[in-house]
Amino acid sequence: MVISPDTIRTVIGIIGNGTALVLFLSPVPTFIRIWKKGSVEQYSPVPYVATLLNCMMWVMYGLPLVHPHSMLVITINGTGMAIELTYVAIFLLYSSGAARRKVLLLVATEIAFVGAVAALVLTLAHTHERRSMIVGILCVLFCIGMYAAPLSVMKMVIQTKSVEYMPLFLSLASLANGICWTAYALIRFDLYITIPNGLGVLFAVAQLILYAIYYKSTQEIIEARKRKADQVAVTEIVVDGKTNSHAGAGHY
Repeated sequence: MVISPDTIRTVIGIIGNGTALVLFLSPVPTFIRIWKKGSVEQYSPVPYVATLLNCMMWVMYGLPLVHPHSMLVITINGTGMAIELTYVAIFLLYSSGAARRKVLLLVATEIAFVGAVAALVLTLAHTHERRSMIVGILCVLFCIGMYAAPLSVMKMVIQTKSVEYMPLFLSLASLANGICWTAYALIRFDLYITIPNGLGVLFAVAQLILYAIYYKSTQEIIEARKRKADQVAVTEIVVDGKTNSHAGAGHY
């Protein structure tokens, strides 16, 4: 029995949907932590805002009027849009001031941009090939932006010698997702899917290398922080005990 390339491509695409879903859901522990602490701490909203724009553009690319027979592209990126909007909403809820205003401005700008691109492409480009090319080029640029967004976090990792704010699961999911979609694109060659996902594999590998380099120093930093917190707690207990002792002596 001979399995056609299209069947293999579909299977890989389904697996790619699964890995992409894992990628989209991998920040859940981060947002649970934000919710429990009631603060976004040093977490950056950039990766989630960038991913939201990426998903919106790929949904447009997969539309029948733009690039027919791309339902797998639409399903996973439509799901990704909903998930990323949830993350952004949580980030807005637990941030304030300039940080909140920045995220609101970025999201509003993204929505306006995608709407303008959709209107222009559908009215001015009259063939699937031309529409696919225009939207595809934009998708490549923004998908690279999504994969490159963690570069700001990687810079912080190098400066602080700590991977505490670069979640390992996010890097692993990015690697698996990039490999699957690169393979999907190569079977029936699609340049617009190949380029960003191939680069995504490289970015993910770079993150994992940093994680391996700075994992030990991160544990040392966390332990030092715990020891300092314990010392502060002991000092407070001692001071409080002395205060109570003097208060008792004064009473008599």
